[in-house]
Amino acid sequence: MGKASRRRKGADHGSTTTRVEPAPFVARPFQGLPGETDWVAMREILPAATATVTFAKGQAPEGAPAEVTVATVLPLAWPGLHRTDGTILVGTQSGSISGDASRDLATSLLAAATAEQGTPVTSTPAATADTPRLQDLLDTTGSFDVTIHEGFDFWVGESELDDEAKASLERANESVIPTVKMAAAESAYWCRIGDRTHVRLVLPEDEDVATDALARLHAAGDSGLGGSTRLLGAFRACGLLVPVWDLEPDKTSADYEDALGEFMTRYAAASAADAPLTAEQRRARSGLLSRQVTLR
Repeated sequence: MGKASRRRKGADHGSTTTRVEPAPFVARPFQGLPGETDWVAMREILPAATATVTFAKGQAPEGAPAEVTVATVLPLAWPGLHRTDGTILVGTQSGSISGDASRDLATSLLAAATAEQGTPVTSTPAATADTPRLQDLLDTTGSFDVTIHEGFDFWVGESELDDEAKASLERANESVIPTVKMAAAESAYWCRIGDRTHVRLVLPEDEDVATDALARLHAAGDSGLGGSTRLLGAFRACGLLVPVWDLEPDKTSADYEDALGEFMTRYAAASAADAPLTAEQRRARSGLLSRQVTLR
């Protein structure tokens, strides 16, 4: 048999198999879920936090509880954990294999829900176009309320930790950045890193709309939070924009609630503006873009 015949036979044989389509890229993977901005915060900027979600009717695997705890990080960066008490935890920062973080987390969720109690999920298969998304599995009628923790003791009971996991817990607790959820904006978080303090805010609008609004404010000198604060820049995460401010280190998060509320009023007006950017605003926008980093 010649090479051409062999190639043709192989192609014909391959054509009978089902081709698995990879998961398509989704720029805003958490869009459509309650608290999209806090989903992004959990995945990208929060060190130790949890929230509770509920399976939609008929979507929970047989024998799995209806409620699931979504966490930032789990021991040893596990994607999921089914604790001995039946609690299910899913880690949002365990990495993204496909171009859709929602499908990746849904894969971890289902793996943890179907694992035996007391069993961690150490790896998951790659999501495909047929993999359900969080929007398919979860009840989207409720809220998504984030709880900030000082450490990772919420992981598992002490008796459930082996020596390796205990060491991982100790290292993780030592690395936690003090963080406070602010009240003046939906997803604003004050944090202390060394001797500096910052506010990081996940804006709900599409990243291009948010960038234009920030450019308008920056050009007008209205992008700060009062005093000697300054807008350091912004990074893009899951299709949204996250501006970061440098603050006065001797002040607490409570000292910036009023200033943040006033900024949000200015931002709402700027994001609603439909006039083309002026030359000065375009320069401000270019400056913001030059300092942007994309997190996917």
